[in-house]
Amino acid sequence: MANTYTQIHIQAVFSVQNRLCVIRPEWETGLYRYITGIIQNNGHKLLAINGMSDHIHIFFGLRPSQSLSSLMQDVKANSSKWINQNNFVAGRFSWQEGFGAFSYSKSQISQVVDYIANQKTHHKTITFTEEYIKFLEDFDVPFDERYIFRPV
Repeated sequence: MANTYTQIHIQAVFSVQNRLCVIRPEWETGLYRYITGIIQNNGHKLLAINGMSDHIHIFFGLRPSQSLSSLMQDVKANSSKWINQNNFVAGRFSWQEGFGAFSYSKSQISQVVDYIANQKTHHKTITFTEEYIKFLEDFDVPFDERYIFRPV
């Protein structure tokens, strides 16, 4: 889009279906590379990606040529397909419905990148549910406890 200039930094967070701990160290780097490719192929800029065995954080520069919902649908559908085609899990892998998305200013980029890079250490002291609720509260996002990422 000519004459369109933006600076939109988004951290997206989503969970494995039923919060199952199935993302394994043996293939998580490959998963992150695959998701990076999806984001870049859609014209966005990946800034950080990491997670735990049951959820993932992606921080990226969003281009206005695609909606956030469309990008997340693409990331989740295609990464699920990749996981299933590679038989990384017993049964069928899928991501839980929905996602969290939080925007940041340019001055916060390094802080968010560090936060995502340190997921393994961070989650020694806080659960994913506690982390997710804290995001929602810090960003003043109204939510219904019944729909927080929990086992279904």
